[in-house]
Formats: sequence, C-alpha cells, structure tokens
Amino acid sequence: MERLTPLAAAFIDAEDEDGTTSMAIGSMAVFAGPAPVFEDFVRMIETRLPTIPRYRQILRTVPLDLAPPAWVDDPGFDVRWHIRNTALPSPGGPAEIGRLISRVMSRRMDRRRPLWEYWFCEGLAGGRWALLSKLHHSMADGVSGTDLYRLVLEPTPQPSPAVPDDPSAQVDGVPAGPASALSFAASAAWDLARTPLVGARALGTALLSPQQLIHQAGQTVSGLLTMASALVPLEVSSLNGPLDGSRRYAWTQVSLQDIRTVRKGLGGSVNDVALAAVTGGLRRLLLSRGEEPTAHMVRSMVPVSMRKPGAESIPDNRVSTMYPYLPVDLADPAARLAAVQERLRARRSAGEPEAGAAMTAIAAYGPFPPVSLGMRVGFHLPQHCIATVTTNVPGPRTTLYAMGRQLQEILPYVPLANRVRIGVAIFSYRDVLTFGVTADYDTVPDLEVLTTGISSSMTELVAAADHAVGVAT
Repeated sequence: MERLTPLAAAFIDAEDEDGTTSMAIGSMAVFAGPAPVFEDFVRMIETRLPTIPRYRQILRTVPLDLAPPAWVDDPGFDVRWHIRNTALPSPGGPAEIGRLISRVMSRRMDRRRPLWEYWFCEGLAGGRWALLSKLHHSMADGVSGTDLYRLVLEPTPQPSPAVPDDPSAQVDGVPAGPASALSFAASAAWDLARTPLVGARALGTALLSPQQLIHQAGQTVSGLLTMASALVPLEVSSLNGPLDGSRRYAWTQVSLQDIRTVRKGLGGSVNDVALAAVTGGLRRLLLSRGEEPTAHMVRSMVPVSMRKPGAESIPDNRVSTMYPYLPVDLADPAARLAAVQERLRARRSAGEPEAGAAMTAIAAYGPFPPVSLGMRVGFHLPQHCIATVTTNVPGPRTTLYAMGRQLQEILPYVPLANRVRIGVAIFSYRDVLTFGVTADYDTVPDLEVLTTGISSSMTELVAAADHAVGVAT
C-alpha cells in the first residue's frame, strides 16, 4: 500500500465540490489509418496492464484525514470500463477534435475506480484515428503522465508480443484483496503517530552533512523569498475570474527547426522560445479585447520537473514551479524573448524550483490533517496572483507506432483551476512543437485569437533571429 504525497493529495483537494474543476491531465495521440479493430486493441491493453500496476489501483481515503489517501488494488477492476470507443462527426477536423477533448477532459473522474481512461476515437479526417489518454493529476505529472502510452507505443511498426514473457508478471498483476476498514484505519493511525519519528530521523540524516545542510537551507530561503513575490496580486485583466466548469480546447504547432533558428539568432532554450511565443499570443489576445498589456498583468505558473534521469516512468508527481511575469507589455519580439530568458534565469538562480520542492518534502514529514487542511484552503481561496499556466514536456524525437500504425502527432492538455481561465501545455514530438491551449468556455470565446497569436509570434521571432544573424555577418 502506497500513500499519496501531500502534493498529489492536493490535486484531489483542488477539485471543487460544485464540479467546476477537473484535475485530469492527458493528451490525444493521432495515428495514420486504418484504425485497428477495437476488440483487438482492448485485448492488447489488457495483457500489458500488469507492467504498470498503478493503473489497476484505486484511491482509498482515511477517516478524519488521519493520513493521506492510499493506492490499493481494485479487486473489481474491469479494463473495459476504462477503454471507451467513440467516433467524431464529419468532417473529423480540428473543431470536432477540440470539442471531444473539451468534453472528455472537463468531466470529473469517478474516484471509485482507477483514475485513468483511454478513448479509442475513429472518424478523424484523412482516415486517421486517435487515442485520447486521460488520467488524474494525483497519479502522475506531465512527464510520467505520458507513460500510459507505454502500453501502446513501440519504436517499430512490428508489434511486440502482447503477453509478457515472464509468467510471474501475470501473477504479480492480480490485485490483492482489500484490507479491512479496521486494519486500514489502524495503519493510518500508526502512520500519524510515527510522523515525528520519521521527521526526526530525516533531520538526523541531514545533520550528518552540515555543510550541505547549510547550503540547502540558504538556497531554500533565497528561493522562498523569490517565491513570495508571486503573492503580489496582478493588475486586473480578463484572464482571471470565475470558471464555469466547461472548457474549450485548440492547438497550434511550430517546427523545432524554427525554434533552432531563433535560438541561433537570439539565444535561449527551447522552453524560453516557446514561452516567448506564448507571451506574444497573450499580448495579441489582450489587445484584441481592448486591454492595454502592462508589465504586471500576466504572471504564469511554470511547472519544473524535479525528476532525476531514469525516473521518467515512475507514476507520481515530482514537480516544482516558478512564477515569472510574462512580458506582455513589450511589443518587440526579441525584447520579449530576452525578458523571458532573464526572468527564468533569475528565478532558477535564486533557487525557486528547489524551494518549492523542499517545502513539498517538508510537508511530507508533518501530520497530514493540518497539512491537508492548509492545502485545501489554499486551493479554494480565490487567487488573484496567477493569470495562466504554461507547462512544457519534452517528447520523443523518433517516430513511434501503435499496432503497426504510425503516430503522427500528440496534442497535450492541461487542466484549469481557481480563476485561471487559460492554460498552455507544450509538447514536442519528432520535429514539431505543439501548443495545446485549454480555456474556460464562457469567458474565452476568442480562443482562436490566442492560438493564431502564438503562431504569429513565432513567425516574428524567426524574422528577428534572421535579422540578428544578418546584422552579425
């Protein structure tokens, strides 16, 4: 039995009782046709599920929140409840895809079952088909969230054997019987009682390396001071406000070659360039609404993966955040990129991501009832400090396949919560960077202005980079 971390539990608490928030993450993988037979696809998934035990487990909560919820085996697991078959109406283009993603992803998941779904979707334009992957953020972050595709995607058109070669894998995959309510509650009480001992042991271990402890403490303090600046309320804009529970979804794509061109001419990382393009798109959106963008109007939550190499496939949350202002007030694309670079660099140098990770780690050593209450109150108090979320997850650069069909593109999705009306998920596959934009349905009817603005901003950045190279030579 494995308990949720405080961060993972917070994603459960973030869902409002009125149903206006769903903390499901996911993406749609689009494949070349023809689609495989649905029953064959279900059988293939069923035989491979033992390789990822988390997808056969449910959340079990503890009375009085004495301890975090725990992952326990679901004795009534039925793979067919999790794999749905659907089809898009004609013509099966971007509008129909966007409506399907919005409808599926905005619906809250049934916590009585394992928190994942696959939607096997036919009827895409050009004879294509797709898989819409949906899982709760408490199960995984953006990096490990793509691991659900490991059940399907392969590096060659030739499918691998569906049944694991190791017979023990089948046995290990059979769920165990549920623990009794009494033993489960007793386990939670024991965990609560020994929390101070675990914290003391961790402190004792840290004291064995005093110099490292002093360095980490100094970095954490610096990072917390930087993070505290994000508590300053934003200037009022239409990007913040109540959510209605429904969503819109659209996407745009740019080539990684264009990203490389910008980096060569103007500098910065892939993430810097992508964030500068999003900034340009948000500037265009604000201007189209008659709002003059200002320096302190748009602060973004930028998730930062804290995973070590090799830990990408572990289904959990290992993420921290940074909170930079996006320079929507700057009209010049090169200046916007330079500002994005400097602001991200300053927050990294101050240790903001490490400070966030440290606070999450410290919370794990505290008694869960007050930790849970604090996070729940923090999530549900109306916030006025963040205008958007921009998350970037690097994807595979080589072509992948499912049941012999080529994967052509992946459309990422990020959930919205607590007055944030627009979020952008960025995902790379092969030589394309995809910006998947989620928006509140009622208050963002002009979503296309943003997606078009991101593409236009990227075009401006490429032109500025070409000009910079030309001047240099």
